[in-house]
Amino acid sequence: MKKLYSNKLTICLFLLPAILLFVGVLVAPIVMSLYYSFFDWDGISSTKTFVGFNNYKEMFTDDTINMGLALKNTCILALLSVVIQLPLSLFLALLLAKGRKGERGFLSVYFMPVLISTVVIGQLWMKIYNPDYGILNVALRSLGLEKWTRIWLGDKKTALWAAFVPTLWQYVGYHMLLLYAGVKSVPPEYREAAMIDGAREGQINRYIIIPYIKPILKISVIFAVTGSFKSFDLIYVLTNGGPAGATQVPSTRMIELLFTRNRYGMGSAIATVLIVMCFVAALLIGFFFREKED
Repeated sequence: MKKLYSNKLTICLFLLPAILLFVGVLVAPIVMSLYYSFFDWDGISSTKTFVGFNNYKEMFTDDTINMGLALKNTCILALLSVVIQLPLSLFLALLLAKGRKGERGFLSVYFMPVLISTVVIGQLWMKIYNPDYGILNVALRSLGLEKWTRIWLGDKKTALWAAFVPTLWQYVGYHMLLLYAGVKSVPPEYREAAMIDGAREGQINRYIIIPYIKPILKISVIFAVTGSFKSFDLIYVLTNGGPAGATQVPSTRMIELLFTRNRYGMGSAIATVLIVMCFVAALLIGFFFREKED
């Protein structure tokens, strides 16, 4: 009994640094954001005015904040990530997992954008989208498609789509690598048995490989959706939420309120909403995949 108690104490001592780090880095900021969201405070003075849920109410009723548009934009980004980015990643993973020549080289090339700083990627795509010398408009002009040229990041109709493309380019390799590892973990005898039964490649992928890697698919969907909800740096570099709020997302609105308008309470309220959105999205996605697995 004494030895068992000693072992448990040792385990707790080893876990203590990780627990303290988790609480200090994740739990404490969440609690503090929730606390400050109930106050009207500029983040500097020592005077805070308790306003209850007024920050949350104002968030959705004040036209200068326009949180509804920001939430709509981030939901569009999440939807695009699920219906475009993840299927493309899955296609590449299935293609490369067949053991094609140069497989490792392709993996490195596809994953390379993940390693590049988001600010660098933003600057790169700003050059590509430049209406005068950007490679996109130059290519369209050279093909005789002058009428298709746009001020891609300055047009309300195209800005959000133009901001999504760099995100797709940057993270498709990340999800591809996760799914590739899952496909490689499928026991080869499953594929061999299906081929003996006369199954085609598409049928093997649909009925054997994809059901087998559903846990990894679930993780990729969660990462894609919550990552879209938290999107900030690329949007900030490309458009800073413009033009006229066309690419505004909750994170850019939060930063504006915190550091431009000195509305720390309102910014904390937006942060709390983002946390709740990510948590609920993760639960719903987990529930959806659990039902499918059953």
